[in-house]
Amino acid sequence: MNTFTCIAFGIIVFIVVVKILNVVTKGRCTSKAKLNGKTVLITGASGGIGKETAIDMAARGARVILGCRNLKFAEDTKQEIISKTGNTNIVIYQIDFESLTSVRKFSKLIHENESRLDVLINNAGAMGLGNKITEDGLHIMMQVNHFGPFLLTNLLLDLLKKSAPSRIVTVSSLGYILTLLDPDNLNKPRRFDELNYFNSKLCNILMSNELARKLEGTNVTSNCLHPGVIYTPLFKHLPWYKRIPVSLIFPFLFKNTKEGAQTTIHCAVCEKVYGVSGKYFQDCKEYWTLPIASNRELDVKVWNKSMEFVKLQENEIHY
Repeated sequence: MNTFTCIAFGIIVFIVVVKILNVVTKGRCTSKAKLNGKTVLITGASGGIGKETAIDMAARGARVILGCRNLKFAEDTKQEIISKTGNTNIVIYQIDFESLTSVRKFSKLIHENESRLDVLINNAGAMGLGNKITEDGLHIMMQVNHFGPFLLTNLLLDLLKKSAPSRIVTVSSLGYILTLLDPDNLNKPRRFDELNYFNSKLCNILMSNELARKLEGTNVTSNCLHPGVIYTPLFKHLPWYKRIPVSLIFPFLFKNTKEGAQTTIHCAVCEKVYGVSGKYFQDCKEYWTLPIASNRELDVKVWNKSMEFVKLQENEIHY
């Protein structure tokens, strides 16, 4: 067997193994729960797994709030949801996680116009944003993926507690295992964009863990999840030399967006998750994490540092 044949054979074996693993780990939400009279807020809902999650929530009868940056995309998504589900109770509010002012304005609009919030799904995220600093003086990747959702979740806790039993679901990533997080400087940029992403995803888990502890006894739960490896609009900001191979390989080997939304949906609606809090999910079931993602001291440190970075005010603390 020559070198070329060996390489080709190795590639074929790799593809087969990945496809088999993908099939056997495709958890699906089997819950038939209805959400009539409930309100679900989904950030980053105009595309990818956020849109698939919104379609599912609408099909269950929920009032669905689409928290999106691009209003045109959001309106197109709204019409698609209505067309597919027949549920017209879909509303749009603009939010841009690159601006903490936008997050606070969004929260103000929610409080002025919504009487309840039963499920908050922190789905919005991005990668490939580079090492830019936002108007808030924060690293753009950390702000979009962690500081912004952290602030929003805190601002909406009073409404979630008022609507209890309610759930907070945060979309993280298994990529957290590759983190190089410096808890004393969460705003520290890394040379490689992927590291900034992995750090932000670990922070999602740590936030979810600490939030679960702070909400004990309130009947508001907080869980996080890895949706799987999926080709979504998340990759649109990558440079072309990374985006092209990703666009060619990911759709063939890994989950599509509907499959990728299943664990989010499971955490948001499944009866088996009722009362469960502070857990990490993958493929629609509780999953183990590395010690760094279940370190109470690190949870507290990241939470307190995040409060400082978003300048959380006393009147914005609801736990």
